[in-house]
Amino acid sequence: MRVLGIDPGLTRCGVGVVEGVAGRPLTMIGVGVVRTSSDAELGDRLVAVERGIEQWLDEHSPGFVAVERVFAQHNVRTVMGTAQASAVAMLCAARRGIPVALHTPSEVKAAVTGSGRADKDQVGAMVTRLLRLDAPPKPADAADALALAICHIWRAPAQNRLQRAVAAHRTSGASRTSGASRTSGASRTSGAAGAPGASRTPGVSRTPGPPGPPGTSRTLKGRTA
Repeated sequence: MRVLGIDPGLTRCGVGVVEGVAGRPLTMIGVGVVRTSSDAELGDRLVAVERGIEQWLDEHSPGFVAVERVFAQHNVRTVMGTAQASAVAMLCAARRGIPVALHTPSEVKAAVTGSGRADKDQVGAMVTRLLRLDAPPKPADAADALALAICHIWRAPAQNRLQRAVAAHRTSGASRTSGASRTSGASRTSGAAGAPGASRTPGVSRTPGPPGPPGTSRTLKGRTA
């Protein structure tokens, strides 16, 4: 499995490619940062981020893209820029038909360090150890991108099993519902149909009595026939 991890940002967008499978040593294929100038127009910056990500996709052909899920912060301006860069990353992957996964910072930290509250130095140190690097990748955005890729490789098998289980449950539930509907409809049809002349009132039968002798009268509810 080859995963491109993207730590979205307008000024610095971290990118890192990791290859491997869960339970075995992982290999870093590449790491870097897509940079844009804070003095440039927003549209131009987003185009620069797109071009940078497209270049990484062309060069490394990942099978999956893992992007950090944007979460609320006190600095709304920073959140907006991160969200915009995140959208560009997802667009680039979706346009090529590459599956995209979103992971929260806490999920990534917990997967890599064992603690969802680890700081950037701890994440960088564990990324260095897990990928057998000589030194932590710089800047921290690059290390975060590698951590995202590692997180996805380790979490993907469990997520796939969960998705298959949910899909199977939904299919089974739909089949039971469809079968119950057909049975109920058949019961209603059977109850509505009856033999010609049969009584419509359940439990009551109308059996004509024997004819009386000629010249006799039959009394029905006090009336002479």
